[in-house]
Amino acid sequence: MMSNWYMLSLVGRDQSGIVSQVTAALYEAGAALGETTMMRLGCNFTIMMMVEMEGDAEQLTTTLQPVTEQLGLHLHIDAIDPGLHQHQIPDLRVVVHGADRPGIVSQVTGALAESGFDVTDLGSQVAGSVSAPIYVLIIEGVAQQGEEVIHQALQPLSENIEFRVEEIETLIG
Repeated sequence: MMSNWYMLSLVGRDQSGIVSQVTAALYEAGAALGETTMMRLGCNFTIMMMVEMEGDAEQLTTTLQPVTEQLGLHLHIDAIDPGLHQHQIPDLRVVVHGADRPGIVSQVTGALAESGFDVTDLGSQVAGSVSAPIYVLIIEGVAQQGEEVIHQALQPLSENIEFRVEEIETLIG
């Protein structure tokens, strides 16, 4: 039987044991993990993982069904090309914060895209308080045209946000 790669996404209410039960079910079925991201977002937990397994997506669904039913998780599976070992190494980190309002992510990432910035990782948090929420973005990526171009691209947004651009020193080897 041929080995296939899948992108598996799971979302549900945060609770103890999600990661251990999902990975145990995959291990017992003979699946191998590639890259993964697992995190708490609000009171929810989300998992995205690359999974290599013999068989089709239906077999993968059947493998995980007892865990997803027990924990109340929503599962989505897509066949993928794994593309392992083809990483872009980020050279800049952009940290943005401002009053929480619609459009911050769209405006910032739009300006970055126009400047040739390739996002490799983006995380956001809502900080501050209920009455004065602050939206915080931490974006890492590759600045195709350099750091100064990133500053210029974000400058028109500085009436509504504060931003900082930092070089990332990556140690490899």
